Amino acid sequence: MKRAFLFPGQGSQVVGMGKEIYENYEEAKKIYDKASEISGIDVKKICFQGPEEELNKTENTQIAILTTSLAILEVLKNRNINADICVGLSLGEYGALIYSGIISFEDGIKLIQKRGYYMGNLLPKEEFQMAAVIGLDSSKIEEICKKINENGKFLVPANYNCSIQTAISGTEEAVNEATPLLKQAGAKRVIPLKTSGPFHTVKLKEAKEAYEKELEKIEFHLGKCKVIKNLDGTLYKQGDNIKEILANHIINPVRFDKAIKLMQDEGIEEYVEVGPGKVLTGFIKKENRDAITYNINSLESLEEYLNK
Repeated sequence: MKRAFLFPGQGSQVVGMGKEIYENYEEAKKIYDKASEISGIDVKKICFQGPEEELNKTENTQIAILTTSLAILEVLKNRNINADICVGLSLGEYGALIYSGIISFEDGIKLIQKRGYYMGNLLPKEEFQMAAVIGLDSSKIEEICKKINENGKFLVPANYNCSIQTAISGTEEAVNEATPLLKQAGAKRVIPLKTSGPFHTVKLKEAKEAYEKELEKIEFHLGKCKVIKNLDGTLYKQGDNIKEILANHIINPVRFDKAIKLMQDEGIEEYVEVGPGKVLTGFIKKENRDAITYNINSLESLEEYLNK
């Protein structure tokens, strides 16, 4: 059976994530300890104790989610459970790149720490908001965003999650103005997201430029597993300018909808979400109700999967 590993992005975090797995699996404990040592911050304290306000700061969220995913991944790898293809949502792409070996564990932790810091701190001084638009075609969402922008406000699609869900990103005022228009156009719901910046938009140009300097320090390798790019929903291939891809990733929309289509074309039968939440398998199910999906986000779900 062909398997995909899916790595979650920002918004999936919850205080306490990974704690029981840390306490029960030595290899998971080593991942948390190693991430803390490399980053110089107590990652497990942020994950296990919070408080929520600390965990929800972008500079903490990204490293916390990635470390939790990698700790669970280590347990799977030690039991020879591997994937044929992997993909992440936004920061989750780093879990996929580390799993494949394109980026080393140490470099991945260093990069995500810097990425989280720049994305959380190098922002224009405005109030920003992201929201998930459910039940409306992305072309309609693009039209409404264009209309809002023509009125001098800022709003763009940021995450194309699946055919019936797209996340928008912009100023708080623009999101508020767009919400009734999106509902009038047929959106079932417009849900504010637990994020703190206009991610995957040109508003992060300064963060992207600072991050480019960090990427210059990194050595990239040939991967041992297929990895799907968020940037365009295609596979990483030999000869790609990975530094440019990862820098542009910060200011461009995530095309998870295209990643789902590619996994279907690749004949993936089992989708395993490795890390907190169950957002990504939810997107998979929206496109293919019969897909076999698993969420490994707790000790109970990990042991259920290992013993299936």
